[in-house]
Amino acid sequence: MSNIQIFCASLGCDKNLVDTEKMLGLLEQEGYRFTDDESQADVILVNTCCFIGDAKEESVNTILEMARFKETGSAKALIVTGCLAQRYQKEILEEIPEVDAVLGTTSWEEIVPVVKELLEEKKETHVTCFHSLDELSGTGKPRILTTGGHYAYLKIAEGCDKRCTYCIIPYLRGPYRSVPMEDLVREAEELARQGVKELILVAQETTLYGVDLYGKKSLPQLLERLAQIPEIYWIRIQYCYPEEITDELIETIRSQEKVCHYLDIPIQHASDSILKRMGRRTNQEQLRRMVEKLRERIPDIVLRTTLISGFPGETEEDYETLMEFVDQMEFDRLGVFPYSAEEDTPAFSFPDQIPQEIKEKRRDEIMELQQEIAFEKSEAMVGRVLTVLIEGKVVDEPAYVGRTYMDAPGVDGLIFVNTGEELMSGDFVRVKVTGAADYDLIGEIYDESAQ
Repeated sequence: MSNIQIFCASLGCDKNLVDTEKMLGLLEQEGYRFTDDESQADVILVNTCCFIGDAKEESVNTILEMARFKETGSAKALIVTGCLAQRYQKEILEEIPEVDAVLGTTSWEEIVPVVKELLEEKKETHVTCFHSLDELSGTGKPRILTTGGHYAYLKIAEGCDKRCTYCIIPYLRGPYRSVPMEDLVREAEELARQGVKELILVAQETTLYGVDLYGKKSLPQLLERLAQIPEIYWIRIQYCYPEEITDELIETIRSQEKVCHYLDIPIQHASDSILKRMGRRTNQEQLRRMVEKLRERIPDIVLRTTLISGFPGETEEDYETLMEFVDQMEFDRLGVFPYSAEEDTPAFSFPDQIPQEIKEKRRDEIMELQQEIAFEKSEAMVGRVLTVLIEGKVVDEPAYVGRTYMDAPGVDGLIFVNTGEELMSGDFVRVKVTGAADYDLIGEIYDESAQ
């Protein structure tokens, strides 16, 4: 078994990455080895995404690229898992004959038997595995971290019940299912034993955690349990729907020292008519009140959000409303995606679809406005002393790169720390901000004793 090598490509979101890491854990447990070289792999695994058009295209291109190694490399089996597999099983098998197996979003736990079947029996037919979307996969499974070791994503729930009119996720991931709290605490303790210092809580929506299991929103209780793990220093919360943020949650974030004063709140728009067409549960006034309340209760909180430009029916007036909202709210972090029409969603067949160039133009203009806001906020950080989690060393320079509580990995900025000291990835150091460069900060080690 140990001479079988597996190459894995994980695409899409951090929630998908958790599934990938658990598949790798199951494979390692069975004695399989891994390679970074596709041409040397006996088995190639592609965990796909298809949330929007670009993600779908990347997934298809990756599968096609990997399919070549069945001829030019040593690959004996090509396996496709994840959201694209769930959504387009038939099309994948018909149009990419090199694919040997397709596993749905709740079936990745079958990865070991599927690999064995493909390798041992040299089957002529395709292997497919699709469990019910009501199932909850993978609690208590082993996991191989791919994030570098000092931070990890903790997926606290699967699926979604919201059914926004543009979103395909409920059709691919099923209804909202919370992972039992005891399982999450055990998983977090195991991650801590592996050296993880920052837990990033993810789900399609974290704010509803526990409603299905415990009859009430239980994220505050989960945060309190996780904060008791001694080796965990930071806990970061992603994907909080604004209408579900309670006073109890705000108080927990404020009072629990380990919980970062950082919230990711996807709002998608600010025009009431567009929010209604999107099937969102908030209006602009409610969004304003929530942002004001968060900043009032937690003055140093950093708010990230995402928006959609060019949703069907978005008038020039709707767009101006959104621009004005972005200008006034001054979010610390903001991303914009041009609307992607996804078949099988209600918005796909809405009238008044917006031309692609207008969607992209509006996206670019919002990002230009946000850039000004972000740069001003970066400049305002100069002189502050912040705790920094070191991520790595800058090559050939006496400097390191890290993140503050204000920055989630992969989506936000960095801080470059100039020092001749020897630091290790995963170290926490106090840094005085000396400069700002666009979205990133520059600083130096702060000597507490010299003050």
